[in-house]
Amino acid sequence: MSKRNSIRLFFYLLFFMASLPLVAQQDTLVLTFKEYLGYVKKYHPIAKQAQLTLPVGQANLMRARGGFDPKVEVDYERKEFKGTEYWDRLNTTFKIPTWFGIELKGNLEQNEGSFINPDETVPTDGLYSAGVSMSLAQGFWINERMATLRKAKFFREQSKADQDILVNEVLYSASLAYFDWLRAYRDAEVYQDFLSNAEERFQGVKSSALAGDIAIIDTVEAKIAVQDRALGLEQARVKLIKRSLELSNFLWINDVPVELQPNVVPNLDSEAEIDTTLEILGRPLDSFTLENHPKIRSLEYKIDGLVVDRRLKANKLLPKLDVEYNFLTETPELSNSFVTENYKGGVAFRFPLFLRKERGDLKLAKFKLRDAEYELDNAQIEIQNKVIAIYRELDSYTTQNSLISNIVRDYGTLLEAEERKFSFGESSLFLINSRESKLIDAFLKRNEMQNKFFEAKAKLFKSLAINPQNL
Repeated sequence: MSKRNSIRLFFYLLFFMASLPLVAQQDTLVLTFKEYLGYVKKYHPIAKQAQLTLPVGQANLMRARGGFDPKVEVDYERKEFKGTEYWDRLNTTFKIPTWFGIELKGNLEQNEGSFINPDETVPTDGLYSAGVSMSLAQGFWINERMATLRKAKFFREQSKADQDILVNEVLYSASLAYFDWLRAYRDAEVYQDFLSNAEERFQGVKSSALAGDIAIIDTVEAKIAVQDRALGLEQARVKLIKRSLELSNFLWINDVPVELQPNVVPNLDSEAEIDTTLEILGRPLDSFTLENHPKIRSLEYKIDGLVVDRRLKANKLLPKLDVEYNFLTETPELSNSFVTENYKGGVAFRFPLFLRKERGDLKLAKFKLRDAEYELDNAQIEIQNKVIAIYRELDSYTTQNSLISNIVRDYGTLLEAEERKFSFGESSLFLINSRESKLIDAFLKRNEMQNKFFEAKAKLFKSLAINPQNL
C-alpha cells in the first residue's frame, strides 16, 4: 500500500472508529500534530482556496500574452437592389503585433459594383498590400499591451508569494487549535488523576473512621475534596469538548467537514515534532533574512507592477504619432512586384492641449507607488522586530518551563511528605488537601506555560510565513 493510501486509511479509521460498540471505544487513537496539519493543508477549504492563486496568476499571464496574438479580420458587405449591384466589398487583413508598438500587416481588398467610390477601384483579382504600422512617440517604448504583459508576469510571481502566505495563515490558526486541544486534554488528565487520588483517600479515611481510628468529621473533609476534584474534572471536560469542536473546524475529508470523535486524543509528546513539522528547526536568529520572506517578495512584485504602470502613464504625456506604410501589388506571388512606387501610407497625430487627464493619471500612479513603498518599508521593520521579539519570547518560555517543572516537582515532594506524616498521625486532611491544591495549580500552570511556549513557536512560524513542504 502506498504512503498516501495508508495515511488516508488511517484518517478514516481515526474518525469513524467511534461508531463501533462502546466496548471497542476503550481504545484510543492518537492524532499527531504532523498528521493533523497534513490533512489541514490538503483538505481545508482555505488551503484549497490558496492553491487557486497561482492558477489565477497563470491565467492573467495568458490573457496578457493574448495581446500579441496574430489577428485575422474580414469585413464584407454587399448591396443589390432591383437587379442592380450597388457594391460588393471585401476587405481581409492579417495582423501580427510585436513588442515595440510595431504591427505587421497583410491585406486583400476587392471592390466591385456600379456605385463604388473612385478611390475604391482595384484590379479585378483584388489589390494586395503588405506593410507596417508603428507609434513613433506615445506607445513606442511602452504601450498597453507591453505594460499588461509585464504586470501579469509580476502578478504571477506575487501570486506564488501570496499562496505561501495564505497557506501559512490557515496552518497557524490550525496549530493554535491543536495546542489548545492538547492543553485542555492535559488539564482534564490532571483532574482525573487527582480525583482518583481523592476517592482513594476518601475510602481510606472512611474505613479508618468506621474503625474508630479517626473522627467521623474527617470523612466530610475527604468527601469535599472528592467533590471539588469532580467539579474541576467536569469543568475541564466541558473545556475539552469546546476545544475539540474548535479543532474540528479545520478537519475536512473530500469537502466534507469531520467532527472529532471522543476516542481521538492528541499526542502528549508533541513538543518533539513541532519544530520539524513547522520547519523552524535549525533556524536561529542570526540565520533570519528578509530577502526571501513571502510578504516582502509579494510587496516587491507589487511595486514592480506599479513602476510599470507609472512608466505607462508618463509615456502618455507624449503626443500620439502613428505612421503606416504598405506596399501595393496585384501579384503577391512575385516578390519583385513589391516596389516603392506602389504604396499606401499615412500619418496620424493627436495631442491634448492641456493633458489634464494624463497628468492626473500620472500623479495617481506615483501616489500608488509611493504608498506601496511605504508599506514595504513598514513591513520590513515590523517583520524584523516581530521575529526578534519572538526569539526572545521563546528563550524566556524555555526558562519559565524549566522553573515551573521544578515547582511541580517540589510541590509533589511536599505532598508526599505530608501524606507520610498523615499516615503517622502527625498531619491533617486539611494540610494534605492544601498541598494537593497547590500541586494541581502547579500542574495547570505548567500546562499553560507549555501551551504558551508552543504558541510562540507557531507565531515564529507565522512571522516567517513558512509554507511547509514536508506535510
